[in-house]
Amino acid sequence: MRYLLLIHTPESHYEKLSEAEMGQLMAGYHQAHDEMEAAGVYRGGERLQPIATATTVRVKNGDVTTTDGPFTETKEQFGGYYMVDVDNLDEAIKWAAKIPGASYGCVEVRPVWELEDAAG
Repeated sequence: MRYLLLIHTPESHYEKLSEAEMGQLMAGYHQAHDEMEAAGVYRGGERLQPIATATTVRVKNGDVTTTDGPFTETKEQFGGYYMVDVDNLDEAIKWAAKIPGASYGCVEVRPVWELEDAAG
């Protein structure tokens, strides 16, 4: 079953880090990625641009409106994700706990609604 591991962290956290600390943090992300690939569970993932680059789109009565910025104001921003294919939620949680963002933000674990499941 595929799970999306959504990384929610405060962008301000990165601004406080020294170059060495940022290097350590990124090494942690690379390690998590490499372990997922070695285990054969990695299906994709990306880091997102800062929240200031977001655009929110709404359609009401056929009218499209856009707003600069995120959908809601929060302390933690959605900063990236990993997609894993594992046997169950417990295994997905194990991988989520390896993501460095879980130590200063959170990682939301969401099962993917497989299209063939929806059709049945």
